[in-house]
Amino acid sequence: MGGAAGGSSPACCTARGCGSGAGGAGDLPGRALPRALGAGARGGAQPWGARGVQQQQQPPFPLDAGVPRDVVLFQHDRGRFFRIVGLFCTGQFLFWAYLAHFAFHTLRDTGATRPQPDPQPGGRPLPTLPGGASLNLGSSKWRLGFTASCLTVGSLILVAGFVFSRRSISRILLHRGGQEVTLTTYYPFGLTSTFTVPLRHISCMSHRSEVPAMIPLKVKGRAFYFLLDKEGRITNPKLFDITVGAYRKL
Repeated sequence: MGGAAGGSSPACCTARGCGSGAGGAGDLPGRALPRALGAGARGGAQPWGARGVQQQQQPPFPLDAGVPRDVVLFQHDRGRFFRIVGLFCTGQFLFWAYLAHFAFHTLRDTGATRPQPDPQPGGRPLPTLPGGASLNLGSSKWRLGFTASCLTVGSLILVAGFVFSRRSISRILLHRGGQEVTLTTYYPFGLTSTFTVPLRHISCMSHRSEVPAMIPLKVKGRAFYFLLDKEGRITNPKLFDITVGAYRKL
């Protein structure tokens, strides 16, 4: 019996030892799980969200203007409007030119500088300025001054309409490779013309979100700003912002 008991004790110990060993082996996955997760995190695994969904980092927008083909960045058809602008400016110039011609050839010297006989009873006296000076609209000073003023007003209206048409952009085309840009602008009466410049020679003076109506563009070597009407369509806003819509020191 003692031998059996003594024999059973090692067996029990062995069994307990085996049990504890089995228990240790059974506890290994639970103990090793945090270590495995920590090792995985240290190994560069992606973090997980609160609901067990793996969070993926979004790649930043590639600021690359090297487009593989020609891209239209902006387009706005205003041919009818500029036809009206051309007719208006031409009509105004003709009106003021006719008025200048009329003033130069029709205004006559009233003779206020020559001695005048006593006015007849009931006659109308000559107009006078404050201080008693006679107003002689036919004198050379008044006639030439009025003629020059009419010609100046008509010319300014015509030039303003022409410059506004030439600086209004109808279309912007970014060429393949992103190094050159073609701008299409208007003439009076709705005609258009195009010219190509390097992209580095174009600078946007204000962001498109900061201006209410017109986006000003500066082109190196050309006077005045080019204007983009915000009613036009920007086909690719992100590409526009990093190419034509970017500010550059010219």
